[in-house]
Amino acid sequence: MLQGHQTWVFKAEPVIRSSAAVGGPFESKGALAGDFDILHEDVWLGQDSCEKAEKKMLEQACEKAIDKAGMKKEDVQFFLSGDLMNQIISSSFAARTLGVPYLGLFGACSSSMEGLALAALIVNSKAGENTLAAASSHNVAVEKQFRYPSEYGSQKPPTAQWTVTGAGAALLSLNGEGPRVTSATIGRVIDMGLSDPFNMGTAMAPAAVDTIQAHFRDLKREPNYYDLIATGDLGRIGHKIAGDLLDKHGIKIPPAIFTDCGILIYKEDQPVMAGGSGCGCSATVTYGHFLNRMRKGELKRILIVATGALMSPLSYQQKETIPCIAHAVSIEM
Repeated sequence: MLQGHQTWVFKAEPVIRSSAAVGGPFESKGALAGDFDILHEDVWLGQDSCEKAEKKMLEQACEKAIDKAGMKKEDVQFFLSGDLMNQIISSSFAARTLGVPYLGLFGACSSSMEGLALAALIVNSKAGENTLAAASSHNVAVEKQFRYPSEYGSQKPPTAQWTVTGAGAALLSLNGEGPRVTSATIGRVIDMGLSDPFNMGTAMAPAAVDTIQAHFRDLKREPNYYDLIATGDLGRIGHKIAGDLLDKHGIKIPPAIFTDCGILIYKEDQPVMAGGSGCGCSATVTYGHFLNRMRKGELKRILIVATGALMSPLSYQQKETIPCIAHAVSIEM
């Protein structure tokens, strides 16, 4: 199953039986609003904190995915999830509600594809027949933790990105109809010495490039194998840097198939600086928009490269640089 140095090839090709995406009010005005299953008008979701609102969104995404598969929670053997809160409380508290055996993950914004890769590994090895993978983020909760509370009203530079308020979930099974997870390339931690929390795309771009290189090297593939290759949340600046680095390394990905979830999710006139970010960014765009396009027959083979900055408020206060990672998952019809 291991091919090359860091890529799993799933011979059983676990099928994504269903998926679901939940978003907030800002996302309801975005470019991909039609691909969300649930959109909320209130960023609080009727809860008394934004952290509780994020947990609620994650619960809704998981319950929706299970329902769309025609299953019950009792049919799911394992739940894998990650988020950006301290001690991944959104995922852990949602797992408390679901009551499904749970594996909590932290890969920062790469958590969506980390979860999908591990869920596919479990199903492929027959360690579980039905596995749920999910990830979430909330703009107000994340900004409060990693930057400044929204009430502070601090001005952000154009390199900053807007954290997506959203949650996405996918249900994987050994059998059924739908897009199939065919391989996953697990990334290495890459640190280029950058330390600016308002320029995450630049910090994460080299990690995305390293994983993309490894994917094509391990599988002996060319970029034109895929109809679409999407990075997770590099935004406009990071995505441009990734493209330049790939060209420098001799990997020519046609611009028509190379995109970024953080660029796609919002409209041009929305004030998101360099684009979207957060665990919910690649999760909602993949489990909503991309999988919908696959089910319609518009895409046959896609590669999602979710990127994450493995920093914390503590590491920033200690003047540490930002280590980054990217995980790539191929999905095919």
